[in-house]
Amino acid sequence: MDEARTSRRGLSPRLWLAGGWLILALAAATFAPLIAPQDPLAQDLMLERLPPFWLDGAESGYWLGTDSLGRDLLSRLIFGGRIAFIVAFAAATSACLIGSALGLIAGYFGGWADRFISRIVDIWMAFPPVLFAILLVAVLGTGLSSVIIAIAVIDWTRFCRVIRAEAMSQARMDYVESARIAGYGRIGIMLREVLPNVLPSVVALLSLEMGIAVIVEAILSFVNLSISTDDPTWGSIIAEGRLSIHQAWWVLVFPLITLILTVLSFSQFGEGLKARFDPVLR
Repeated sequence: MDEARTSRRGLSPRLWLAGGWLILALAAATFAPLIAPQDPLAQDLMLERLPPFWLDGAESGYWLGTDSLGRDLLSRLIFGGRIAFIVAFAAATSACLIGSALGLIAGYFGGWADRFISRIVDIWMAFPPVLFAILLVAVLGTGLSSVIIAIAVIDWTRFCRVIRAEAMSQARMDYVESARIAGYGRIGIMLREVLPNVLPSVVALLSLEMGIAVIVEAILSFVNLSISTDDPTWGSIIAEGRLSIHQAWWVLVFPLITLILTVLSFSQFGEGLKARFDPVLR
């Protein structure tokens, strides 16, 4: 109820905070060549493991310190955000389109369509998602497109299950029966009446899936199964930081904080949008 009252007055605080972080991170990733203080690939062993600017021994221009090869950590985090957001938007959108379409068909039409799609979902979800992603990337080969395809192929089931349940609930509503009496066809009712009422759930789930995609990409890059170039990714930075945690804790801590804040922001942003635009709450 508090969320509903807040949504009527305006945007909720969590929507502002989550959206603010995502906008900041996305802007930094988009304009990375302009705002990054250093070349993220430039190595200088004379500058290895420099501490952040507030600690003794810090070097001017290296705000978050450097890694074991003397590369600027802040610049690598900014450029790593590019990979994270590309995967988040591309993979989550692909999974959303596939899963939402199948879920809407299964939930609204029911019958053999529902049984067929539900069985596919059950079989698909029997595989552990992370291991399935690693297997797909190993088969497809490393690369950004392989990561996007793997995440979309695995996570469409999440959209399908949720949207199916929402569509089944909406199909029993009086407004659907009124549309039938008015002479609308089944496809027209599904697209014009049911779909707009499940969109808040789609938006919330899409935002959550973007956060999950960021995590999966970080896991794959952690085990060296993401992009095959030397471009920095958050997972690869975390993997390197784990090896030097006792000598340079900042190489591990800062990418972990960035990853956690981004994932939480995607989740809270989606929930905030659902609370703001859900027709029931309105």
